[in-house]
Parts: sequence; structure tokens; C-alpha cells
Amino acid sequence: MEHTFIETGGLRLHVVQTGPVDGPLVMLLHGFPEFWYGWRHQMDNLADAGFRVWVPDQRGYNLSDKPADIGSYTIDTIAADVIGLIEAAGRQKAILVGHDWGAAVAWWTAVLYPERIERLVVMNVPHPVVMKKFARRDLGQMLRSWYIGFFQLPWLPEQILRFDNWYFLERTLRSSSRAGTFTDEEIQQYKAAWSQPGAARAMINWYRSALQSPMSRQSTIGVTVPTLLIWGVQDRFLKREMAQLSIDLCTKGRVEFLENATHWVQHEEANRVNELIKTG
Repeated sequence: MEHTFIETGGLRLHVVQTGPVDGPLVMLLHGFPEFWYGWRHQMDNLADAGFRVWVPDQRGYNLSDKPADIGSYTIDTIAADVIGLIEAAGRQKAILVGHDWGAAVAWWTAVLYPERIERLVVMNVPHPVVMKKFARRDLGQMLRSWYIGFFQLPWLPEQILRFDNWYFLERTLRSSSRAGTFTDEEIQQYKAAWSQPGAARAMINWYRSALQSPMSRQSTIGVTVPTLLIWGVQDRFLKREMAQLSIDLCTKGRVEFLENATHWVQHEEANRVNELIKTG
């Protein structure tokens, strides 16, 4: 694996690269509260299959730049980061893969820039428009998404995250996943990323921006690129009903439910997820 820094959108993003330089480009986008390391079970497998793999720390995370202002974390801006990385790779198109917030960015990138996406693989996050509707109108999803409202508060969420050596984030990862999914050694890797200066505020600013600086209004919200939605059914954060509604917005889409997986599907069902990424 090669650790590099790419200049795009006025920022410097840390990107881990692997695989043959002439292979089809696959870009893996992590979510909250992960960083490039969240794709450790996918990277070598995809590289061995002949793909060129780029895995960025998205803006605000780990070793990438962390603008202080909330407005720097709009989903439109982050989608533009993805396009900047594809251009930096010298490619016209990429296979775009995302989980959690990375999935939301991947969905929206495919809406805004369909000509730059070969195909789309998203995991355990619905289309942003479906998510917005459920978060505002569905009581069950509102209760599951309580933390989004909490994260709107100034400074306090950062303090809670840092409390007792990142107890809240560690507990969230462990309690919402299958037993043994995150080892003690792996948790230490996450804590090192969370401890980067400015990371706690930047990670939370993604959520603040989502409510304070909504996505751009598009004449169409449909996804025209081939799309696969992988959904761990035991997800405690997001309702299963949103999966099919998201695929209904796709011209060429399907959903693959993994009945025994949680929100952290690429960790728990790595072999199955790897095959689905490779084949679509």
C-alpha cells in the first residue's frame, strides 16, 4: 500500500493506493467514525483481482485537511472531492463504493456526475432524498437518528466524543456490531485517527452541515448508473424499508440484503462484500 497526499478542492487529502496502476479504478469512501482503515478487508482482495484501489481519508478525517467551518462539509463539496480524486488518478470514470456517510456521498456523486461513475456500490445508507424524508417524517427513524440532533449543539458533542479516551465512539462500534468485529488492536487504530488535531470537530461538522447547508436542489434525483445497494439487515441505525425505496430511484439498481450483518457489513461479511464489489 502506498500512502499519498492529493491536492483537490483547495485541500490536501490523504489517499492510500494499491493494486496495478492500469487496473480499473475503484474508489472506497468511508463513513463516520472511520477512516481509510475501515476498508482494510477489501483493499488487498480488490488489488489481487486486478483493480486499482484508491481509499481516501475524506476531508476532516485522520490525515486529510480539516477545515474549521461547517460550510466546508456540504455534500455537494464532498462529492466534488471525489471527482477531483478521479481526475487526479488520470481517469474519466471510477467504480465508486461507499459505506455510511461515504455511501451518502457516493449516491450524491452519482446524481451530480453520472458521466464520471462506471457503477455504484453503496452500503447501509439510503439515497439522501429517502434519508431526508424518513428522518423528518418517520418516528422510528427519527428515534434511531437521535444523535444527528445532538450533534447540532456547539462544542459539547466534541467533548462527549473525547471523554474517557473516546469511550462513546468505542462503545458505539462495539455495541452496534457483531461480537469480535472490532479487536482491541483495531480500536487503537481508530483512536489514533480520532485524536488527530481537529478531527472530532470536523467529523461532527459533517452532521451539522447536513442540516445547516442542505444539498443542492437537482432537477432530477434519479441515479442512472448501475447501482448495487448492500444492506446489513441487523442495522440498528437505519430502517430496512429505506433500501428498496432508494433502489426505486435507480434506472439499473438492485439491493442485496445480508440477513445476519449489522451496519458494519463490510467488516462482518468481508468475503461476500468483496465479491459483490467485484461483480456488481
